[in-house]
Amino acid sequence: MRVKVCSLTKMEQVQTLDDTGVEFVGFMFYPKSPRYLGNLLSPDEVRRARWKTNKVGVFVNPTYEEVMRSADAYGLHMVQLHGDETPKFCERISEQLETIKAFRVGPDENIEWRVRPYSGSCDLFLFDTAGVQYGGTGRKFDWGLLANIQIEKPFILSGGIGPDDVENIRKFREGPAGKQLFALDVNSKFESHPGVKNLDILKPFIEAVHPI
Repeated sequence: MRVKVCSLTKMEQVQTLDDTGVEFVGFMFYPKSPRYLGNLLSPDEVRRARWKTNKVGVFVNPTYEEVMRSADAYGLHMVQLHGDETPKFCERISEQLETIKAFRVGPDENIEWRVRPYSGSCDLFLFDTAGVQYGGTGRKFDWGLLANIQIEKPFILSGGIGPDDVENIRKFREGPAGKQLFALDVNSKFESHPGVKNLDILKPFIEAVHPI
């Protein structure tokens, strides 16, 4: 089981996670987010860092130029589009960088209908919990909505995943939607405050889910 830790703002924490074998770290490029990278990490120090971990830039309704400029400045390996980006826009980005399209899932959501137009426009899907604003809510959506539907892309499971969810993840992995589960995305449930992770609870969780 791969793990993506989102919204990092401290270099030393990214290095620690790299040493644990985390496959993806996310950096928030949405200015309205409390985890916005802003001036907390410079493009040069992120670009020059010698991590094995893949650097993912998280954007909300950006322009093409904004994504490309940030990817070059920070040395991003992947882009996560977390807004209302169109399939055409996602396809344009994916021609340059591996692209994750995020979908905010609400109750009784017809996920299969939502994702179908994007099946040829990105590399991965990400399913998060719908909220009033863009970004994480710290709450789970009903994972059962992903069962018994046709999802033609590997996907990342996000939304309120916490340290007590190891067994829930194991059961989901063994269920009908588990074969397409590519990675877990974790964030707020492992924070001491926005953008700063509590490694004392995060590292044991990573150790527990990696073998799943």
